[in-house]
Amino acid sequence: MNFNSLGLSAPLLKAIKEAGYTQATPIQAKAIPVILQKKDILAGAQTGTGKTAAFTLPLLELLSHKKPTHKKQKVKALILTPTRELAAQVYENVKTYAKHTPFKATVIFGGVKINPQIAQLRKGVDIVVATPGRLLDHISQKTIDLREIEFLILDEADRMLDMGFVNDIKKIINIIPKQRQTLLFSATYSDAIKKLSSQFLNAPTLIEVARTNASSEIVQQAVYHVDKTRKRELLTHLINEGKWQQVLVFTRTKHGANRLCGQLESDGITAAAIHGNKSQNARTKALADFKKGEIRVLVATDIAARGIDIDQLPHVINYELPNVSEDYVHRIGRTGRAGNKGEAISLVCVDEDEFLAGIEKLINKDIPKVWLKGFKPDPSIKAEPINMGGNRGARNKPRGNSNNRGNSNAGRNRNRGRR
Repeated sequence: MNFNSLGLSAPLLKAIKEAGYTQATPIQAKAIPVILQKKDILAGAQTGTGKTAAFTLPLLELLSHKKPTHKKQKVKALILTPTRELAAQVYENVKTYAKHTPFKATVIFGGVKINPQIAQLRKGVDIVVATPGRLLDHISQKTIDLREIEFLILDEADRMLDMGFVNDIKKIINIIPKQRQTLLFSATYSDAIKKLSSQFLNAPTLIEVARTNASSEIVQQAVYHVDKTRKRELLTHLINEGKWQQVLVFTRTKHGANRLCGQLESDGITAAAIHGNKSQNARTKALADFKKGEIRVLVATDIAARGIDIDQLPHVINYELPNVSEDYVHRIGRTGRAGNKGEAISLVCVDEDEFLAGIEKLINKDIPKVWLKGFKPDPSIKAEPINMGGNRGARNKPRGNSNNRGNSNAGRNRNRGRR
């Protein structure tokens, strides 16, 4: 569907055209008209489907219908995201689409100094993109006024619950006006998401553009069976043999990401790691260097990878399978974006067979298996318990149905440093 037929005004259509887009994605085509009718929505959309524009464009359109005031701007729209990287990515999109409108936006998240954020808020902004923890810091210091919020967007709400932010979200929602339009976007429909939507949305319209928990059909998936001690060797072999220049690699733990990054560097492969213990500046630089092609491999944990948005990322490697099955879908969703083909390879040792079974049950299909010559696993090696390194859901058990994720303060406390 062409953007011209969605009821958007000329300034927004101009920004869309300058960004190089002409046809709306399915989530945009379905969500924009409903949002313009001022209805709450519960939208299910996988990452890479264009969901940021699906809520940003109608939000800007509805704001433009308000009568202008000569007073300093009050925050009218609040967009909550689970991680710093995603907040930064959403903020850049908001700026892109708002460039021909009078609306100002800012982004606030932890890991950086709070005073520049306070200064920006004092100047007056219409739209705030925020992570829950840092937003509560501003609320406690009375440096942000949310009394005139008219629009609340919860982006990747499933991940926010998964990270233990449910209580933070409730605190924030209790502060903002009850008379508002609320938009909730989630890649999965767990019972926790349904419960959240029933509490905070008003007769929402359900919008879904992809089968829930579906893995992308344009991502070529494969499982390479290999002994745990030879994973690093196999990864280096695949990168060198395939002459891969841009590879996103996932590990389960921060320590594992650092260790693998160092090992790849010793193998002559430029690499950088991003995770919750890295400073925001280090994470931003690593991602920028990866996008520019200055490093070949970016090693990431699941939380830090949210917000990585690279249109033509060709390769995603699961160096270690996630213990939460839905995370597999999020991981491989980093490739195969915007209609481009992608490849997702999982290096699986005998310890991870249960995780693999849980993933295949979730996506409802068997992933093709590969036994590469020279790397076939030793059949005499028996499975051992997996050390989760203190990660959420720390147990050697697949979790295809995460009904109760994010309902403990412990989850939030573990992730405060990642805001």
